[in-house]
Amino acid sequence: MNAIRSEKIESTEEDSNLAAVSEVEAGIRDFVRNDVAYLRRPVPSMLSSTETPLEPSTEATVNNVNSLIQRVAGTSLAEIENLIAELESLRDLLHAEGQRVQREISGYAQLSQAAMKSTRMIADNVSQWKRAADGLRNS
Repeated sequence: MNAIRSEKIESTEEDSNLAAVSEVEAGIRDFVRNDVAYLRRPVPSMLSSTETPLEPSTEATVNNVNSLIQRVAGTSLAEIENLIAELESLRDLLHAEGQRVQREISGYAQLSQAAMKSTRMIADNVSQWKRAADGLRNS
């Protein structure tokens, strides 16, 4: 159930992100077509060594495009920060699980060594008993 909700949330986020990206692209296109095209043509007054300030409408458009880009970038940055936080928590979880597995393996190795020692002791004792039993039969 949570997976379905998660997929719906991700789908909704992707749709909103796509809408935001489309909005940015449309704004940039409009800006370039309408407000920047005249800037590409050389104007005698602009050929002077001093820069002339932008017209108020051009400046407003530039500010609109900048704010639009910042909104989209802000959303992307928030998503990246969330992803980084999630990856860090996963890294911590994997580190903790790795340590747990190492402890488990160490415990199994110690258990295996103890079992091997016990088996050797039993085998040595059985072989001694067999020699003693063979010695009693032969005498």
